[in-house]
Amino acid sequence: MQSDPAPRGPLSDAKLPQIHSRGWSLANLVRGRHTVPMALLLMFPVLFSTALSRQLKLVNDPDIWWHLMDARQFFADHHVIRTLTSSFTVAGQPWVNPEWLSEIPYWLGYRALELRGVYLVTWLVISATLVCFYWRGYLRSRHPGGALLASALGLVLITVNLGPRTIAIAYLALAAEMMILEAADRGRPGLLWFLPPLFCLWVNLHGSWLIGIGLLVLYALCGSFTIHKGIFDQQASQPADRRRLFAVLCASFLSLFANPYGWRLVWNPFDMMLNQRLNISNVQEWKPLDLSSPAGATAVAAICFMVVANSLKGRKWRVYEMAVVLFAWYAALSHMRFLFLAAVLTVPFYAEEIVRAFDLRPDTRTAPVKNAIIVAAAIGLVVFIFPSEATLEKRAAQFFPVNSIAAIQPSWRTFNDVNVGGRMAFQSKPSFIDTRFDIFEHRGIMLDYFKVMYLVDPLKTLDRYGIDHVLVRGATPLGYVLLHTLDWQVIHSEQVQDGTYLTFAKTADSSPRENGQPAR
Repeated sequence: MQSDPAPRGPLSDAKLPQIHSRGWSLANLVRGRHTVPMALLLMFPVLFSTALSRQLKLVNDPDIWWHLMDARQFFADHHVIRTLTSSFTVAGQPWVNPEWLSEIPYWLGYRALELRGVYLVTWLVISATLVCFYWRGYLRSRHPGGALLASALGLVLITVNLGPRTIAIAYLALAAEMMILEAADRGRPGLLWFLPPLFCLWVNLHGSWLIGIGLLVLYALCGSFTIHKGIFDQQASQPADRRRLFAVLCASFLSLFANPYGWRLVWNPFDMMLNQRLNISNVQEWKPLDLSSPAGATAVAAICFMVVANSLKGRKWRVYEMAVVLFAWYAALSHMRFLFLAAVLTVPFYAEEIVRAFDLRPDTRTAPVKNAIIVAAAIGLVVFIFPSEATLEKRAAQFFPVNSIAAIQPSWRTFNDVNVGGRMAFQSKPSFIDTRFDIFEHRGIMLDYFKVMYLVDPLKTLDRYGIDHVLVRGATPLGYVLLHTLDWQVIHSEQVQDGTYLTFAKTADSSPRENGQPAR
């Protein structure tokens, strides 16, 4: 927060075009400078994201199914889940669901329109993210084109978490926090009091609230001193502003405990960092960013562009701004899942850099006919691509062995591939494990799962859990071993997009097998 009575720089509200004076009639909307960018941003997700385009990878997400099951149980029981019932290995064990609130929109969408409702909610969340990118970028750059280009960059960066992900809803809370802090920089510090209720909501959405609290602390610390040296130029905030910010920070921290789990929900992200090493070391999203991937190459290009742009046309930075940019890219390079985080934090800066680097000037002319055509085309394209329920169900069946899962009996103790565990929970089938890795790691189930899958004394481990059925891909090491083990027999097979799932049953038949075929 700046202490100047009249906020300076590109964030000053005084320099914003008076876009509200014309009202919100349909004619004015068509003539507006933001009409075409907004229409394009609503269209981009269904064209360029694998989750919503013709690939429809949103139904391939292994997490969304147990999220839907959790929310279904929430509405049936009228309270949050406190013990797991979907897995026989941890049945009755206490569990904290850190994402219970962000599951609800997806379940409401599913209850209203089935998988098409999940598609609709996913599209709305992604579109809202892009609109936040655009508006924050516009407030910094004052240029619709620059903000649109920066938002397109953001779309590429967030591909690592595109889909029906609860973290996508949580990142909308992060975007809201950044908008509030940026509004305070523009001379509206009273809006900081929206942060405590935001954090009260956020703690029930996702454990990423901890990042938001960290950024708020960083904002307070960086604004407490004056520096005018080199590229840094900032004035310390006034004592009254610092007191307000400290009060907001304290209220935000206290608001975290307004949740159905109490302190245990607040502890959850710390538990992830300190006690879930197996989870972090084995889940792909926690791996370092692959710089050869499209998203990784885009991230490298974005970093290089910012360096070059500031070398050619230097600008003054506040310490907080530089700290946010450096933190964002460090996090993204360390863990690929944080590319989404980097996009939320840096895209508005890129809008400003694009305008400065290319010396863009806003075009105040409007073309209502062209705007109307583009908007109509965007709406028509979204409606045309919007899939049918049959298409979504077919796509899900290409990834999950839905018939094999349906055949599982409640009395079976089935060892399953972790990626189908969520679907088993959704279909009310008892599973060995799913992607709720926190509770499975704490109970030792995750370690035993990897032992079985990577053939570290697998048969002994299966016997220890009393496993009588196994559902895995035939091409896995475990599948190969069971095909050549006398007392396991294939009772069902189902072809999916990336292989064949085999259902094995334990049998007393010890007759030999030939060529890897099950005994008859």
